[in-house]
Amino acid sequence: QVQLVESGGGLVQAGGSLRLSCAASGRSFGRYAMGWFRQAPGKEREFVAVASWSGVMTDYAGSVKGRFTISRDNAKNTGYLQMNSLQPEDTAVYYCAAARSSWATMASDEYDYWGQGTQVTVSS
Repeated sequence: QVQLVESGGGLVQAGGSLRLSCAASGRSFGRYAMGWFRQAPGKEREFVAVASWSGVMTDYAGSVKGRFTISRDNAKNTGYLQMNSLQPEDTAVYYCAAARSSWATMASDEYDYWGQGTQVTVSS
């Protein structure tokens, strides 16, 4: 069993940066793929980024590629999402997720564990 807790959200002006953290409990986290998703008000949850169990393989949604960076420190059981050049359209609740496999795709149903989310608000 893995429990995930996100932190680092907040209010930032357009063009600013935030780093989200995802603290995981359980010794298995280091073997699982980790993803970030987001959900804006009135919209469906969407994929943001994924990292393989080692962090070597990554993938991003087109809307964030070049601005966001996913990473992880398995020794600390923690994942990260560095978000730069934030825009108002990035405003959403951001969720960390883990899949019981070494790799996962953008499909949310591949993920077995989810955090409660952290709010990111970008003002114009």
